Amino acid sequence: MATSFTTPVVFHIINIGFSEYYNTQFPNSRFSEIFRSDISSNSWCAKPKTVSSCRNSRASRPDKSVVKASIAYDSVVKENSLWEDGDEDVRLQFLEERDEKNLSRRLLKLSRADKVRSAIELYASMDFMGLRPESHAFNALLSCLLRNGELDDALQVFETMKSDDRTSAHSYNLILQGVVKARGFEAAFEMFKVLVTDEVNKNKVDQVLFNMMLTLCRGNKDWAKTEFVWRKMKDNHCVGNAVTYRLLVTTFLASSQYGLAIEAYLEMVQHRVEPDSRTMESVIIAFAKDGRWDFALTVFRGMMKRKENPNVIIFNALIHSLGNNGQVNLAFKVFDCMKSLGHVPTSYTWNALLVALCRAEQYGDALRLFEKIQHETPSALGLHLYNTALTACKQVGAWRRALQILWEMEDSGLEVPVTSYCRVIGTCEVGNEPKVALQVYQHMVHQKKTPDTLTLLSLIRSCIWGSLYDEVHEILKVSLFKITCNFLFSLFIMV
Repeated sequence: MATSFTTPVVFHIINIGFSEYYNTQFPNSRFSEIFRSDISSNSWCAKPKTVSSCRNSRASRPDKSVVKASIAYDSVVKENSLWEDGDEDVRLQFLEERDEKNLSRRLLKLSRADKVRSAIELYASMDFMGLRPESHAFNALLSCLLRNGELDDALQVFETMKSDDRTSAHSYNLILQGVVKARGFEAAFEMFKVLVTDEVNKNKVDQVLFNMMLTLCRGNKDWAKTEFVWRKMKDNHCVGNAVTYRLLVTTFLASSQYGLAIEAYLEMVQHRVEPDSRTMESVIIAFAKDGRWDFALTVFRGMMKRKENPNVIIFNALIHSLGNNGQVNLAFKVFDCMKSLGHVPTSYTWNALLVALCRAEQYGDALRLFEKIQHETPSALGLHLYNTALTACKQVGAWRRALQILWEMEDSGLEVPVTSYCRVIGTCEVGNEPKVALQVYQHMVHQKKTPDTLTLLSLIRSCIWGSLYDEVHEILKVSLFKITCNFLFSLFIMV
C-alpha cells in the first residue's frame, strides 16, 4: 500500500534515520530482556541479562546507530558467520503489515525455506513492535534455528513462547531434541524434569514427548531414568501406546530389571494395548528369567495364535525355563514347534533339553539324547553338553560311558576342566570301580589338574570300599600336605 510521506514526523524520520527514530520513539522490546545461554555449558538454562532500571523511559534509552537482527540486540552480529552478508549487517525491518496472522504466514514460509537470516530479521522486527507470531510459526522458527545449530537463539525464542503461552507439546519436543544434540542427554533430561514438575505446563507433555524421552533413555541404557519417565507418565494420566510399552519392556530387559519389564507388560494388557512381536518376545524372556514359566508359555501361545515366528533365542529361553521347572513334556513340545518353524537347534537348545531330562531324573533318556546329538549334530557339542552328560552318567553309575565321554572331550581339543574329571571319579564311585577312579585321578594329576576337596573325598571313599588302603595313605599324604600349605598361605596373607 502506498503511503504519502507529507507529515513533519516522516521528514523527521528521514533526517535522523529510521533506526534512531525507533530507538527514541518506542520503548525497549521485552524480547531484549530474555535470558542468554552459554552453549558450552551442560545446562539448558539461560543466564539472565542485566537490564537498566530505566529501560521503560524513552528519554533515557541509549542511542544505537544500528539495531542488529540477532536475537539479543546487544550481541555482535558478525561474531556469528550465519548472519554475515558481505560488509552489510542485518537490520530491523519497517513493517507496513501489522496483522499477526499474515506476518506469521510469512515467518512460516521463511523458516521452512531455511532462510534463517530473513526469518530472524522478521521475528525480531515483530517482537520490537510488540507483535507475536502464532504457535505454528513459532514452532517453524524453532525448527529452523535448531536445524542450523542456533540453540541459544532457539532457547530464547522458546522462553518468549512460554511467557506468551504459545508453547505446545511439539515445541517441547523440538527444543529437547535440540538440547540433546548440542549439550547431551543429561541436560535434556534436566529440562524434562523441570517441565513435568511445572504445574502450569506439565499438561502439555503428550504421548509423543514421553516416547521421545523413553527412546533417549534406552539409547543411554539408563533404566532408572526410564522408570522416572514412566512414573511421570502415569501421574499425568497419559496412557501409552504400543511403542511406549515396547520401549519400556526392552529397556528394562536389557538392564536385567525383569520385574519392571513384567509390570510394564501387565499395565499394557490392563489398558488393552495390542503388543507387537518384539514386545512379546522380550516379555517371554523376562517371564522366563523371573521363573514364571506359565506366564511365558501363555504369551508364547498368543504369538502362535497370531501366526508369528519367534526367533531361536525365545525358544531357547522358554525351553530352558520349562526344563528347570520340571516341565519336560512341555519343553519337548516347544522344541517340536521350533523345528516345525524351520529353526535349527543350537548347543544351548540341546543343553536345555538335557538339563530338563536330568531335572526330571530321566537320566537314561538324557544319555540317549546325547548320543543322538553326537551322531546328528556333532558341531553342536560343547563343554556344557559334555558336562551335563557326565552328570547323567554319575547318577546311574555308567562309568564306561563316562570314560568314553572324557576321552572324546580330550580328543576334540577342548580344555577339560577339573569338574569334568571330578564327575568321572564320582561316577566310578557310584559304579563301585575304585581302581578306575584311581587311574582317572592319576591321569588328572598328570594333566596338571588340581582336584578339589569333594573329588578327594569321593576318591578316598571309593578306595576304602575297594580295600586300597596303601593308595588311600598316599592320597591322604598329598592332600593333607596341600591343605596345610593352603592354610599356611592364607595365614600369611592375613598377616
